[in-house]
Amino acid sequence: MKRIHIFLHVPYETPGCIETWIKEKGYFCSSTELYAGEVIPDISEVDWLIVMGGPMSVHDTDIYPWLLEEKKFIEEAVTREKVIIGICLGSQLIAEVLGSSVYKNNFKEIGWLPVEKNPEIADLSLLKRFNEIETVFHWHGDTFSIPNGAVHGFSSEGCVNQCFIYNNRIIGLQFHVEVMETLLESMIENGIDELVPDKYIQDAALMRRGAHNIKRNNELMFSILDGMDELDV
Repeated sequence: MKRIHIFLHVPYETPGCIETWIKEKGYFCSSTELYAGEVIPDISEVDWLIVMGGPMSVHDTDIYPWLLEEKKFIEEAVTREKVIIGICLGSQLIAEVLGSSVYKNNFKEIGWLPVEKNPEIADLSLLKRFNEIETVFHWHGDTFSIPNGAVHGFSSEGCVNQCFIYNNRIIGLQFHVEVMETLLESMIENGIDELVPDKYIQDAALMRRGAHNIKRNNELMFSILDGMDELDV
């Protein structure tokens, strides 16, 4: 049985449909609420690491000193060739650990916006269920450079680097295909101050009208998890 551990940075950015997939598979799931001061487990107790999102920056170590310990754990997970999945902040933390820069994007992206698949990865099995263009849920202001040795997965009009895959065991996603209705509502509620008029920021009403995209987003999240599961044998 796989042992999947989840890092949580705020109480309102939950694993969404990732947790549903884990339960359906019957895998063991544990988590660390880093924001609450919970202790990180020993790396030997973890097969997969899933790093969720949050409103902080990877550089905010003075405000959130637990980020330093988290980065060390991610680095060890990389060294030990664990399966690692990062969402939004999680992807940025992994990118930094892999030697990339993390910096403010030219625009914030918030809402249901399209991403385009890199044509060079058309045959990549991990992303085979993704169409050339998919509408996915975003909520980020920072971005990353693609790590050396990684494959560039997706881009959007507002943000060039939306996804990377490293060694077929690590994936970083800027966007939130794990989103469910409850997660959508909690992110809107807790991030309402960010919903100011801008080129790639939707208002709450428009985001709620886009909830019909959740089913497709979850299918895509499941396809990534299934792909990782098939590779991790």
